Amino acid sequence: MSAPPIAPSWLHCAYGADPATDPVGCRGVHVAGHTACLAHLADADRDAYLAGLTPGASIDHRGTTFTESLLIALLNALHDPSTGNACLGNAQFGSATFKGYARFESATFEDGAGFESATFENDAQFGSATFKGYARFGSATFKGDAGFVSATFEDGAGFESATFKDGTWFVSATFKDDATFEAATFKDGAGFMAATFEEGARFEAATFENDTWFETATFKGYARFEAATFKDVTGFGSATFEGDAWFMSATFKDEARFGSATFKGDAQFESATFKGDARFELATFEGGTWFEPATFEGDAWFMSATFKGDAWFRSATFKGDVRFESATFEGDAWFESATFEGTYQLGPLACAGRVVLSGAVFSGPVTLSLAARRLECRRTRWSSTAEIRLRYATVDFAHAVFEYPLTIAAEQDLFVLTFGGQLAEDLFQSAPDPGVRVASVRGVDAAHLVLADLDLSECLFAGTVHLDQLRLEGACTFDTAPPAVHWRRWPPVRFTERRVLAEEHHWRARRPGAARGWNVAVLGAGRAGPLQLAPVYRALRKAFEDGKHEPGAADFYYGEMEMRRHADDIPRSERGLLTAYWALSGYGLRASRALTWLGAAMLLTIVLLMAFGLAQDTPKQTATGTVPAGGGKVTFEIGKDDPQNPTGNRFTGERFEKSLNVTLNSVVFRASGQDLTTAGTYIEMTSRLTEPVLLGLAVLAVRNRVKR
Repeated sequence: MSAPPIAPSWLHCAYGADPATDPVGCRGVHVAGHTACLAHLADADRDAYLAGLTPGASIDHRGTTFTESLLIALLNALHDPSTGNACLGNAQFGSATFKGYARFESATFEDGAGFESATFENDAQFGSATFKGYARFGSATFKGDAGFVSATFEDGAGFESATFKDGTWFVSATFKDDATFEAATFKDGAGFMAATFEEGARFEAATFENDTWFETATFKGYARFEAATFKDVTGFGSATFEGDAWFMSATFKDEARFGSATFKGDAQFESATFKGDARFELATFEGGTWFEPATFEGDAWFMSATFKGDAWFRSATFKGDVRFESATFEGDAWFESATFEGTYQLGPLACAGRVVLSGAVFSGPVTLSLAARRLECRRTRWSSTAEIRLRYATVDFAHAVFEYPLTIAAEQDLFVLTFGGQLAEDLFQSAPDPGVRVASVRGVDAAHLVLADLDLSECLFAGTVHLDQLRLEGACTFDTAPPAVHWRRWPPVRFTERRVLAEEHHWRARRPGAARGWNVAVLGAGRAGPLQLAPVYRALRKAFEDGKHEPGAADFYYGEMEMRRHADDIPRSERGLLTAYWALSGYGLRASRALTWLGAAMLLTIVLLMAFGLAQDTPKQTATGTVPAGGGKVTFEIGKDDPQNPTGNRFTGERFEKSLNVTLNSVVFRASGQDLTTAGTYIEMTSRLTEPVLLGLAVLAVRNRVKR
């Protein structure tokens, strides 16, 4: 077996060591020219050594055990008369033990300061100290208070794996280079209020077991708190993060306070866990913000917070109350696949971009009050009642799932905040109006859906379930057919003014030879055609009828008939009947069309009667009879000559008056009593069959447009 390695000579200072309690011996580094550490030097040698020190001298006392008096003597030997404080050059105290009060207040470390693995068994005070070289406190143990108030670290400061068992104070401290606290443990309160980190600040995997304060601290470089654990109240109120702030996988077991904090770089809280309340009131996020997939087990407060970049809450879990009242999002707000387990009132808030709730789950009742450019709720699941009140927004609700009543409504007035005042809408100054548009409700079960005061002109309905049970409240508007006459071919085309679905616009616009005015740029309309749109029109017609909105129901009946007429699954004979029904009266809905045909039919009847139907003259009556030979009763038979076809001038005022009389009586299905030729009789029969029908269609059309 090989011999154990020989330890460095500075580990074997035996002077003054008790072998019974310390078998290794004194671990202090030897004082130059001696065979013992400073603690174990003879008094005369120690005095001689200290007398030889001058301000700014480099010292190496690693492993040395310092009593309070010994440390005072050392610092007095390094006293700088010009400043009145100790001045050290390269100071090495690695693995040293400070048994008494360690006072380094206002000391200046001109070169590196090494306190690696040092143990401070009492209070350690470095208040107003200046470290001009790298300050190493890695793995150091502070059993009493650790005071670095107003200390200045001009080079790097390393506190990785250090243990602070009592209060720790870096209040107003300045770190001009990287400050490293990785895996450090703060067992009591830790105060970094008003501290300044001019370069990076690293607290990865650090553990804060008691209250932690970073209020008004300034992080000019990056701030890394990945996997850090905050077991008590944590305060970053009014802190400023000028670089990126990294809190990925951090755990806040009590209240986390970031009120009025400013994040000028990216704020990254991915996978962070907030077991207590998370308070970000009045916080400002100037870069991107990531809370995906963070977990908020307490309340999440973002009232009056400002997000100038995109904010990502995708897959986040909110178990408590969520408050974004008066929050402002200048970019997009992503809540995709987020889970909301409590009862919420989300908003009122303003978002200049999109609010994305696609795939989110709302387990409790919720009220959303949003002023946003777009709200995306594709595949969102609502497990309780919900009310969505919007301004300026375009809503995409495709394939959303809800089991209870859900209302989507346009808010006519400015949103009113809980404590008075109105939601500021400075982000929408260029918007033409605060109206709300619906882009799609495809795939939705509309049995519990209520739409109020919305623009549905671009809404996609094909594929919606129970659309006939949809409730439309207030002024819900649809797109209309192109109003002008289109001279595309003969005869010219004029589309009937009516409510039209966006899918029909798209279908007509992509047909060969389509007239101008139909909108082909309907986003997501797909290939829906008459076969798919006829049931949609039928269901919406029933929804309007149930709402006692007969004019709206009439428009959707017209659309249903149009789609049936153009569908590919009906026989040619049925298509012919529908075409005739459309041409004569607009499916019984266009009185003007029926009256036009009625007028044309009457005019034609009058002309035909004048030309062929009225007799030349009124036929004369004749009486004939037979006188019996023996006398007695005489019997007469009165006959009438057959009407004669007219000759000469047929189009006279007298003949027009008679023809008009015959025609008007035909309209009301009455006989005129005029003497007609054989052709006239057939003309009158045809008139009595067709013209009352046209009159009835006109009356029916008027009734369908005005009844309630």
